[in-house]
Amino acid sequence: MTSIIINKAGLNDLETIQAVGRETFYETFAKDNPEEVMKQYLEESFTSEKLKSELTNADSQFFIAWEEDNPVGYLKVNSANAQTELQDETSLEIERIYVKSSHHGKKAGQLLYDKALEIAQQQKKRYIWLGVWEENLRAVNFYKKNGFVEFDKHIFRLGDDKQTDLMMKKVLDQIS
Repeated sequence: MTSIIINKAGLNDLETIQAVGRETFYETFAKDNPEEVMKQYLEESFTSEKLKSELTNADSQFFIAWEEDNPVGYLKVNSANAQTELQDETSLEIERIYVKSSHHGKKAGQLLYDKALEIAQQQKKRYIWLGVWEENLRAVNFYKKNGFVEFDKHIFRLGDDKQTDLMMKKVLDQIS
């Protein structure tokens, strides 16, 4: 098996992030949601304009997992005002860890998470947090395995459907 490498992404990676984002979101959630709702969400959430804005936000960072020339997933982390909810200067948000289903169980997700952890430690953050759909048991278990605990819930709207996201965080050891 070839190794997976993680590279920081920039504007020149917009189309790659767009394609991987659409593919992985669809793979993960299409079986539980109506086709027309999925289509609308993918069209609205992964537009070039929206991704360009995210990629040029100084408080957000993207990283792509590559297996040779094949992008197999990506990570998006946010700090400061780029965070979707808490906007706590002492925290780092993992907004997305998306991995193609072909690479589930092959450590791509773990490598992307490890990159987020490294960034949080470099920035001397107190904790990492995220929201994950309560029905996405694979992801919930992944985060629990990595030391995350639930601290709250919020509603994620997909079309007219109100879905519950678990808010999870991991407090980091402070290295002096």
